[in-house]
Amino acid sequence: MIRLTRLNGDEFILNAELIRFVERCPDTLITLISGETLMVEETMEEVVKQTVEYQQSKYIIPKPDTDYLRNR
Repeated sequence: MIRLTRLNGDEFILNAELIRFVERCPDTLITLISGETLMVEETMEEVVKQTVEYQQSKYIIPKPDTDYLRNR
């Protein structure tokens, strides 16, 4: 789940697993797998960052092993 803000300032929580697309046009437009769209105040980069952090917290996307990366 990620915390986002509607253009009117209302905060809401979105199940990040429902996101199909994130676009900048110029506001950030999120299209869900249902086809529903949401406009949010956060930038496209912020939405992607929150989504990746959410997935990492579920161990779907492993966090980088910094020791492994340092020794390469």
